[in-house]
Amino acid sequence: MEYPTYSFVIESTSSTPLLSASSSSICSTSESDESPANSHRFTSPDLICRFPNIPSCGSYRSLAVLNGHIGSVSCLALCGEFILSASQGKDIVVWQQPDLRQFAKFGQGQGSVKALVTVGNKVFTAHQDSRIRVWKVSRRSENIFKLIATLPTTKDYLGKFMKQSNYVQTRRNHKRLWIEHADSISCLAIYDGMIYSGSWDKTLKVWRVSDLKCLESIRAHDDAINGLVAHKGLVYSASADGKIKVWEKEGNSYYSLKGILEGHKDVSMNSVILCDDGRLVYGAGSDGCIIGWKGDLNLSSWKLVCEQKAHQMAVLCLCSVGEYVCSGSADKSIGIWKREISGGIYSVGVIRGHEGPVKCLQASSHTVGSGFLLYSGGLDRSLRVWWVAKEESAKREGSSPIQQIMEEKCRLV
Repeated sequence: MEYPTYSFVIESTSSTPLLSASSSSICSTSESDESPANSHRFTSPDLICRFPNIPSCGSYRSLAVLNGHIGSVSCLALCGEFILSASQGKDIVVWQQPDLRQFAKFGQGQGSVKALVTVGNKVFTAHQDSRIRVWKVSRRSENIFKLIATLPTTKDYLGKFMKQSNYVQTRRNHKRLWIEHADSISCLAIYDGMIYSGSWDKTLKVWRVSDLKCLESIRAHDDAINGLVAHKGLVYSASADGKIKVWEKEGNSYYSLKGILEGHKDVSMNSVILCDDGRLVYGAGSDGCIIGWKGDLNLSSWKLVCEQKAHQMAVLCLCSVGEYVCSGSADKSIGIWKREISGGIYSVGVIRGHEGPVKCLQASSHTVGSGFLLYSGGLDRSLRVWWVAKEESAKREGSSPIQQIMEEKCRLV
């Protein structure tokens, strides 16, 4: 069946900084002197939505396949007008929306990139060599992404290396400063001026954005930490030990364990996300299941509400947008799920197209033609962009897809 084709327009009514506020909580508005002087109107022949006459919930269209990495795509971040994707090939590529052209490339030679987050005009990247690197972003410099620090910083080292009490045993006959990770850093989260890093060394570390100082190191799990998310003073860590642990800092004290969400026995938790303002927690299991818990922020009444067999192979990543949860799997597919009020999920679609396991996902909250944009990175070295229909698009009457697009233009703020 041939579908009518409609291109859409993305407009910005105000200037767009290089890294600015986006749908992701890890992004925030950068300094005003980093903004271009004028507003822009973008049109893109590359971003094309192909709609059936009545798009159904979960139906999707492939918009683009971006091949620019020398290794498997390991992590993504959406920030303003840009998509940042990093790979195990040590490179970080910046793609400009809406035309999805390659804008910049940086970070080569710094170790395989496992995670990245952005805040203001800075990008934080976590690497296999157990270090976090900080990049400053500026249009005023020829080197748009400039490395400004490596964590732990030299200042942090100098303040601690003389005292034996600052060293911890990492393995037999080997000690490190407690501010150092002893193995690959697998995940990052950022919230309220703090950066949290999780590592295969089983520790969770807390860093302050303002001075890049390591404030705390927590022996968090019995196995590698694979996922982190922070929200309203709580930090959730997902581990290969099959648990999601919840940490909270009270006043000026250190973080303490406030709760444990138990997954399936002997099943690794590969990712964790929050929905419904933190009242729903979902974990991605290596047995192909998505497990969910519902409760309140004081952790007094968490209960298991979801045990969904989502994929035939391990679920490697999760993301959410509105009432939808998306899952990426080692079986090369992406599952689209609708959340129920109870916290359960049901399938509304499956996306196929990657030629390798899907390692990372990010969804944009901007509405495009009664759907949303989904970005996926895979071990096939590609970054792919999809348009996914929402349930509402099938229910709206009296308006054609082109009218819906005109009514709900995607706005980059």
